[in-house]
Amino acid sequence: MTQKNNRRDFLKSTATAGVGFWVAGGVSSRARANSPNEKINFASIGLGGAGRHDSANAGKSGNMVAICDVDSGTLDRIGQQFNGAKKYTHYRQMFEEMGDKIDAITISTPDHMHAPIAAQAMSMGIHTFCQKPISHSIGEARRLGEIAKANKVMTQMGNQGTAENGLREGAALLRAGVLGAVKEVHVWSDRPGWPQGGDPTPAKEPPAHLDWEAWLGVAPKRDFCESYHPGVWRGWWDFGTGALGDMACHAVNMPFMGLDLRNPTSVEATTSPNNKNSYPKSSTIKFAFPANDWRPAIEFTWSDGGKKPDPKIMEGSGKSMGGSGGVIIGDKASLCFGNEHGANYTIWPDVPKPQVEYTRSPGHFTEFVNAIKGGPVPVSNFPDYAGPLTETILLGNLAVWAGSKVEWDPVKLLATNNKDLEPIINNAYPKDYGIAQKLLHINR
Repeated sequence: MTQKNNRRDFLKSTATAGVGFWVAGGVSSRARANSPNEKINFASIGLGGAGRHDSANAGKSGNMVAICDVDSGTLDRIGQQFNGAKKYTHYRQMFEEMGDKIDAITISTPDHMHAPIAAQAMSMGIHTFCQKPISHSIGEARRLGEIAKANKVMTQMGNQGTAENGLREGAALLRAGVLGAVKEVHVWSDRPGWPQGGDPTPAKEPPAHLDWEAWLGVAPKRDFCESYHPGVWRGWWDFGTGALGDMACHAVNMPFMGLDLRNPTSVEATTSPNNKNSYPKSSTIKFAFPANDWRPAIEFTWSDGGKKPDPKIMEGSGKSMGGSGGVIIGDKASLCFGNEHGANYTIWPDVPKPQVEYTRSPGHFTEFVNAIKGGPVPVSNFPDYAGPLTETILLGNLAVWAGSKVEWDPVKLLATNNKDLEPIINNAYPKDYGIAQKLLHINR
């Protein structure tokens, strides 16, 4: 047996069973990797922005054996923190040369590269932490959960508020019925905090320190300009997921956890002008969730770009609406939260607040590390939580693109009233990314 297979088989065979519970239920058990005393070999892909924190967390939690960034300046600067880590500007070369030495990765790239990198890593048996949202398209999110299950790897999305005890308590109270029958959820955000709704600046030669082709990755080919990089890619359809994709995996987290906001059957968006190159400056998106076996049907409304719900929904709360927040309206009481994670909430009028059970988190990234070593599965794992949350969120962007109501089949991932949306639901990749295409494509 080769050394590569020896190590990878050992990492999978030292598994122990465990279940991570957060409210009224839990996530399914996966195969584990390292024994509790073995150090994890990490690699980090994308070192700027959130990648600074993700790579730092990885470096504190194990051995950093490889780092990757398309910007050689960022690579060299952050690389000073990780002596001995091999440096790469393309993740595929890193996997080819180091794949048998990497136990776990962090992915902190622009959104359009999340799924291709995560899919290849998981197919190699590498545990995967990925920034939110885990994918750029709905189909990618579904496939990532399936790939994680098939390869028995630990996964986690970077929506850190999932680990906050206040959020978990709030979700447990929702499940306990403290608000009565919930029929409306409103969440709003002051994002975007970057330019949206316009045209890109003139094309330029990419800076010498940037591998522009690697940065584009699976996106359509286009010339470099300063409207895309650095740091302003979120507002462009080819690279980011707009204000909704950026913030909703945080801001919708608590109602998603507490009310099972999965598998909507329709979604409709009203926006400012949409040129389908840059996301519109503002949007209001309405999702319809059917009743399930423990709660009635729910309408969820998302607003961004300065749009907000009627302030009357806050009457009696003693709270101001603020730039970002949320309100959950029941027939007995309402709940509002003012921060983007939903951990600090107010319930009004004063109703009996039952004691609820929920698992306290040791810390978001610590959940990921502990799971690799045989502990409970992270709450925000791909198959059971992060994938379904990402599907819900990105369905809102599908409605923004459509410009009309989308009737949705959540089982087949089909817009039943608009076949033209298929390329947005289940995107294709360039020929030189054939591995990603094979792993992530959903056959109809």
